[in-house]
Amino acid sequence: MTTNGAAPDGLVRPAYGQASLADVLPGALAALGVPGSSDPLGLSAELADIQGVAVLLLDGLGHELLPLALPYAPTIADIVTGRLAGASSRAITAGFPSTTPVSLTSLGTGAPPGPHGVVGIFLNIPGTEEVLNLLRWQNEPDPLQWQPLTTQFARAARAGVAARVVGRPEFRHGGLTTAAFRGAEYVEASDVEYTAQRMLDGLIKLPAITYGYLPDVDRAGHDSGVDSPQWREAVSLVDHLVTLLVEGLPAGTALIVIADHGQLNVPDDRRFDLDADQRFRDGVHVVAGEPRVRYLHTRPGAADDVLATWQGLLGDAAWVVQREEAVAAGWFGPVPEDHLQRVGDVVVVCRDDFVVIASASEPAHIARMIGFHGSATPAEMMIPLLVVRR
Repeated sequence: MTTNGAAPDGLVRPAYGQASLADVLPGALAALGVPGSSDPLGLSAELADIQGVAVLLLDGLGHELLPLALPYAPTIADIVTGRLAGASSRAITAGFPSTTPVSLTSLGTGAPPGPHGVVGIFLNIPGTEEVLNLLRWQNEPDPLQWQPLTTQFARAARAGVAARVVGRPEFRHGGLTTAAFRGAEYVEASDVEYTAQRMLDGLIKLPAITYGYLPDVDRAGHDSGVDSPQWREAVSLVDHLVTLLVEGLPAGTALIVIADHGQLNVPDDRRFDLDADQRFRDGVHVVAGEPRVRYLHTRPGAADDVLATWQGLLGDAAWVVQREEAVAAGWFGPVPEDHLQRVGDVVVVCRDDFVVIASASEPAHIARMIGFHGSATPAEMMIPLLVVRR
């Protein structure tokens, strides 16, 4: 990864190729003997002689949130503290921006965001005024062209490792599923018990890798806030899924538990509204990104003025730079020419617990959210890597 010096104050630079979410599946495949798999995390040594791996992603349960979560998650607490035999725990980084479509695609491809091209949740389709919502993405743009890399699941299947993705029925044909998980058998599951069973069924015939996902912690944080009663209830639910998987693991297999990002609460007085102050719109053609990381696609010749205006309006609340600076500093990993225009001419990275909402031009529920993520603070960027082997 290109670093070009230290990260701006308060921000965590993603550790691509060293200890990042993108390194998890290549390491798991290295442990399963898939040729050509990189393993900077050392999973092949930690999982020596393992023939099957289940990977569970808990949306929003960042490493910095574990002290709040563990009182409501006894099995995860046993893993983190080492009380569970065969368990280990450490922290790695998410990619940037720290948001779900970026992370799922980095997990599935084993690559930083720049190479796979999914560099945010709301992205301007180059050459148009359209903003693509990656969570509602279907067939346009074509996921096979928008995300050109081979997935780790396809690599596994070609090497004779059975690859399974367990997900909700409504996600089966989504563009994000195709981009991140193509090459795997897709098995539908809508509740915790069925998700656990379908993941464990994927480990019956070895060698195998199986993947599952649960969104509840992230959803509760967005709607009710981190450490709210609803958030604690969601933590208990995901711990139940972890318990079912740990108890059901066959001999010679392992469970890897990860997150896609963390989350933090944002008070009302830490919110800038770009739809309430025309200065935020001057010179801007399209606003993309999300409240914690904004991409500003500027009108011809306006980039410098937009940069200066946003720096002045946000002050210390955000790191505001030109696209070239963010790319050169390695925040996205290498960015091929075909993907450059998906990043705004100006990149706005919120510090601390600030956000930039768009109350009139984005879905209303976003401005009502309590918990946010996407930026590069430790609370958002640091994620757990929990391993249990049998």
